[in-house]
Amino acid sequence: MEIIQTSGRSRETYKVEVKHSLLWECALGIAAITNTPLLSSLEKKESEWNHIKTALSSDMLSQLELAERHNTWKALLQLLHLKDYPSIEAFLQNISELTAVDLKAACLPFLGQAYQADVQKAAEGNQESVQALKNAAKDHTFFPAYIQFICQTDIDFLRSHLYSLMEGWYRTVIQPEADQIGTVLTVDAAAKEAMRRRKHPEELVTWATGGIHYLPEPSVHTVLLIPHVVYRPWNVEADLAGHKIFYYPVSNQSFHSADPYIPDQFLVLKHKALGDEQRLKIVKMLGEKEHTLQELTNRLGMGKTTVHHHLKVLKAARLVRNNGTVYSLNGNVLQSLPAELEDYLDDRL
Repeated sequence: MEIIQTSGRSRETYKVEVKHSLLWECALGIAAITNTPLLSSLEKKESEWNHIKTALSSDMLSQLELAERHNTWKALLQLLHLKDYPSIEAFLQNISELTAVDLKAACLPFLGQAYQADVQKAAEGNQESVQALKNAAKDHTFFPAYIQFICQTDIDFLRSHLYSLMEGWYRTVIQPEADQIGTVLTVDAAAKEAMRRRKHPEELVTWATGGIHYLPEPSVHTVLLIPHVVYRPWNVEADLAGHKIFYYPVSNQSFHSADPYIPDQFLVLKHKALGDEQRLKIVKMLGEKEHTLQELTNRLGMGKTTVHHHLKVLKAARLVRNNGTVYSLNGNVLQSLPAELEDYLDDRL
């Protein structure tokens, strides 16, 4: 069917803001070390995580065990978005001063505007609202149990736990390297801010996150980009009222800001992934339509293990994604590659 376009209005999208803070780095560090299954996939080596653990007090180790059981790092991230805190002291003071209801409400996840009234009532102890939130989050891996924990836990115990967790990690892990980490975060945020003036918001998000193509949603007006070091190479996503948040891994260039010849890690990964005849064939096939692993194996006439390896390389470069055994091309990442190469070769940021 032919469509005659009579509207002169361009498609609306979100705006992008870039923020950075050692406090987010602190909370994400707690999230990382308490996500045991993920630790081996992070850039920080196992020996480095073990070294951190040996430096922590027995009380702090107990707090981390509690955080791992109940995912209370999520509460810290939620609280950090209440306001812009100039220091760890300001954040800890806010935890101490919030009322019991306000503290619990701030810790609960955003599940959509329709559930905001239930968030308030659940924080007040209304069990019907607690159950409504758990039902709304039933498909999430840990939200139902997390919601139950936040709502049923004694407020003094919860306040003390969050205070000790944040202060202990900050003083032991962040503070000794505050200048170094802070410089990397500042450099990376400045690069993203400079690029914000050159790229369309959706292109900027894809570029900053290394491949996530986030389309506008009716209820999301702002995308917040927050750089991190500790969770590299992963992106961490979150939702707040009116906001989508991407805690994204800082680029290699931000670690070596004095050397303009250091390329971004994903730029290198993408070109390496495409520098193979078989992987180029896979990209072309997936550009035509989705394929299962078995279909790709049959078409390429190769062993399933070999094809799976090629797909892992393409996935690591964010060029390919999968839903179970069905693979598809991340076309937006591929299309943005020439511009990313041009940005690297052009030093006029």
